[in-house]
Amino acid sequence: MAECNKKIKVLINIPSLKNLGGVSSHYEGLYSYWTENVKYNVVGRRKGKSGSGKYWLLWDIPKFMLKLVVFKPDIIVLNPSLAVNALRRDFIFLNISVALGFKVAVFFHGFNLNNVDESDKKRMVENLNKVSTIFVLAEAFKRILRTWGVKVPISLTTTKVDDELLEGYDMAVKKYTNRNILCVTRIEKAKGIYETIDTFSLLKNKYRDLTLTIVGDGAELDLLKKYSSSKNLPDIRYTGRLRGKMLSNEYRKADFFLFISYSEGMPTVVLEAMAFGLPVLTRYVGGLCDFFEDGKMGRITNSLDPKDFAQMMEPFLIDAEMTKRVSQYNYQYAREHFMASKVAKQVENVLINIVSNHT
Repeated sequence: MAECNKKIKVLINIPSLKNLGGVSSHYEGLYSYWTENVKYNVVGRRKGKSGSGKYWLLWDIPKFMLKLVVFKPDIIVLNPSLAVNALRRDFIFLNISVALGFKVAVFFHGFNLNNVDESDKKRMVENLNKVSTIFVLAEAFKRILRTWGVKVPISLTTTKVDDELLEGYDMAVKKYTNRNILCVTRIEKAKGIYETIDTFSLLKNKYRDLTLTIVGDGAELDLLKKYSSSKNLPDIRYTGRLRGKMLSNEYRKADFFLFISYSEGMPTVVLEAMAFGLPVLTRYVGGLCDFFEDGKMGRITNSLDPKDFAQMMEPFLIDAEMTKRVSQYNYQYAREHFMASKVAKQVENVLINIVSNHT
């Protein structure tokens, strides 16, 4: 057994923290809250750098092996996607680690099944059955892996809300008189951005004082601005990507959170919105299916139809007391379940158990 008071050493392969994306954001937000001896190892292309992935791999492999030798981690955490090239890269790190006698955990932050065919699936299962545990963000992802033939332990975890994001925030002074809908997302079609504009357009016809704030960057941003202009919607504000206090300010000024994504792992922005006491209108995607309480936390649906989202939001615009109840429930729930300090500890506890039981 491992010594009770000795910190375990954890090496986590991550993309550059300068990159856009959920994995980078997740580990950046957890960085200050690890209590074990955790080190990050950046792999893959760095933002603003040229060159293909295979050339980065030629550097990443010896760098990774050097860290194994020098740091001597008790366990390594890999963060692949289901994309074929990403899996191949991370399975190289996996097999190097296993061959050298290191324990490995794999964390799937997303689960896009469109990236997996039968041949990929067989190879993936063979490699995943070499690891000590797998982290996923939704019970549905766990069931899929089991049906494929993955036999190793699978742990359910969540993304997080950075404790610092809520610093100084007091729900007691929140007013329910504003009419601002907030959407924080990557500006891509698959994030439901056009459905978001259409939902706002339907509501705006009846509630003239409504505003919409869209926070985020992405390939569709210019097209989305043109689309909203074509619908004669002047009360839409685009902020670009925000972080820290600037992002916190947008959550504080908002009244409702609209998130119509086609698919997700566990969307951090929904958890952040809840932590700021915003009623959430969203879809049954990813990990939201496991905890979201329809009515208590806002509204959730399988639909992508803007008419359905407009109808779901109307009661919140009419009934301030209902909005207040949902706001307070979300605020409390998020603080109990989603703060980064708690998520970091939950992940560490799983890793500590693995190391202790195999030492």
